[in-house]
Amino acid sequence: MKEYISDKLKKELIGVYPTDTLYGVLGSALSKKAVEKIYKAKKRDENVPFLVLISKIKDLEIFGISLSLEKEKLLKKYWPGKVTVVLPLYKKFVSKFTYIHRGKGTIAFRFPKKKSLIALLNKTGPLVAPSANISGLPPSKNLKEAKAYFGDSVDFYVAGKISKKASKIISLVGEKPEILRK
Repeated sequence: MKEYISDKLKKELIGVYPTDTLYGVLGSALSKKAVEKIYKAKKRDENVPFLVLISKIKDLEIFGISLSLEKEKLLKKYWPGKVTVVLPLYKKFVSKFTYIHRGKGTIAFRFPKKKSLIALLNKTGPLVAPSANISGLPPSKNLKEAKAYFGDSVDFYVAGKISKKASKIISLVGEKPEILRK
């Protein structure tokens, strides 16, 4: 019987997958084990958080995020799309998701437009999705580069089309939106 990517992700496995921007290293955002495996594979500074992909704005509720009408209108302007938005967690959810936000109390989310990625997210739930590279090195442009970075430290590789351009990042933590990356 064929094992689907969604099944692998539900089993806390991690893999390289084409997102709507770059190749990402995907793992369940609801699995501390999967997130830690990605930190190890990427050789990432433990204090630098990952972004989380969601399939709908309502998924923010999983992380204890309730939006004001103003912020929801702003998100609908950017999403779905290639914009990552940093949002603050409610205090009672901060300790639950420390393994994602790494003490920052905020999480960066993206609601992609790519239909195949949305379909995957609908099956798996939210996924962490940092770029497919060893920290400090350029993101993978193809699977050959990803395999050179990760070898067997990830559980699977999936080829696909990417834009080769990182997402714009906007913070909605303060009073006014702040562009963190164009």
